[in-house]
Amino acid sequence: MADTIPAYGLWSLVVLNSAVFIFFAFSFFKPTTKRDWRSLGAFSAFIIALFTEMYGFPLTIYLLSGWLQSNYPGVDWFSHDAGHLLEELLGWRANPHFGPFHLASFLFIGGGFVLISAGWKMLYDAQRAGTLATTGIYARIRHPQYAGFVLVMFGFLLQWPTLLTLVMFPILVYMYVRLARHEEREVLAEHGDTYARYMREVPAFIPGLRRRRT
Repeated sequence: MADTIPAYGLWSLVVLNSAVFIFFAFSFFKPTTKRDWRSLGAFSAFIIALFTEMYGFPLTIYLLSGWLQSNYPGVDWFSHDAGHLLEELLGWRANPHFGPFHLASFLFIGGGFVLISAGWKMLYDAQRAGTLATTGIYARIRHPQYAGFVLVMFGFLLQWPTLLTLVMFPILVYMYVRLARHEEREVLAEHGDTYARYMREVPAFIPGLRRRRT
C-alpha cells in the first residue's frame, strides 16, 4: 500500500508545511517594522524553496541524478527517504528520520525558535520600559532573533539539503548580518556610549566571542 503513495507532486503538503512553519516563525518573531518583515520574508522564501523540493519537485535529485545513480547504484533516488541526502551519502541505511543529521536538525530548529521567541520577549519588555534590551538572552548575544533564523535554516539544511537552499543560505546569512549592522547604527545614534559599551561587552551572534582587551 505504501508503494502506491507518490514521493513527490504532493503540492498540498508543500502549501501546508510552508504555511505552518511561516506562521510559526511569525508567531515567535512578531514583525512590526519594515526590517522585521524583510527578515521574515527572506526566511519564508527559504522555507518555500525547501518544502517545494521536499514534497513537490525534487530539482536537486534530478540535477544530480546521473552522478548519484553512478556512485550509489543501490539507492532509489526518487523515493522520498532518499531526499535525506546526508544520511544516504554517508551510508545510513536505517530510517533516515532517525539518522544523526535528521536528529541534529531538530536541535538546531528547536533552539532557533527558542532564540527567536526569547529575543522578542526581552526586546518587547525593554521597548515598553523605554530601555535597551541588555538582560536575559541579550546579555549573551546582541541579535538573538537573527541568530535564531540562521539556526533554523541550518537545521533544515542538515535534514534536507538542496542546491537552491544551499545557495540561499549564505546569502540570507549575509542579509541578516547587514540588517543587524544597520540596526546597530540606529541604536548607536540614539543611545551613544551606553550601547557602544554594550557592543564591546556582548558578542553579536555567537556567545563567548567577547573581545578581550589586553
